[in-house]
Amino acid sequence: MLRIGLTGGIASGKSTVERLFAAHGVPIIDSDVIAREVVAPGTPGLAQVRARFGDGVLQEDGSLDRRALRRLVFEDPMARRDLEAILHPLIRSAMAEQSAAANGPYQINVIPLLIEGGRRAGIDRVLVVDCPEALQIERVMQRDQVTETEARAVLAAQTRRSDRLAAADDVIVNDGDPAALQAQVDALHAKYLHWAVYGHKDPATE
Repeated sequence: MLRIGLTGGIASGKSTVERLFAAHGVPIIDSDVIAREVVAPGTPGLAQVRARFGDGVLQEDGSLDRRALRRLVFEDPMARRDLEAILHPLIRSAMAEQSAAANGPYQINVIPLLIEGGRRAGIDRVLVVDCPEALQIERVMQRDQVTETEARAVLAAQTRRSDRLAAADDVIVNDGDPAALQAQVDALHAKYLHWAVYGHKDPATE
């Protein structure tokens, strides 16, 4: 099965693109969804996080306080590395299981840190959702109710836009035009189906 790695910077519109591919019946394996599942109450993942970071990262009902954990690891690079050492193996294992069980000629693997984490192994093509950085900042400010300075700090902690684009095999531009976004997804869906079935790199050369 052809595996497409879907990635992009914060607030670039990955979730929207994911839903558009899903509407075509494409299997979606989303690492963000899995990341929440592996630290659900009662899981070994949550127990490991609690052991490393303490009860301060739990809510009253015993579930993970994501906001508190995010603040903690954002301010402490070592804490971030420790968290990644706990979560990444669990996420990769669950993604591999879901990927192997998926049906269809191709699948979308949503991996926000695909470029940062060097997780290209097992991915046939990298699809980057891109938008102007000014639009990213505006979206982050509106979505997370943060200041422009805070939004810029989040962007600065991620891989540079230029590096992400350099690693892309395919790019979808999500600048706020729904019709244009749909057209790009539809075009790539047709190409991915062709490549998955026939194995040719470029349908235009047929």
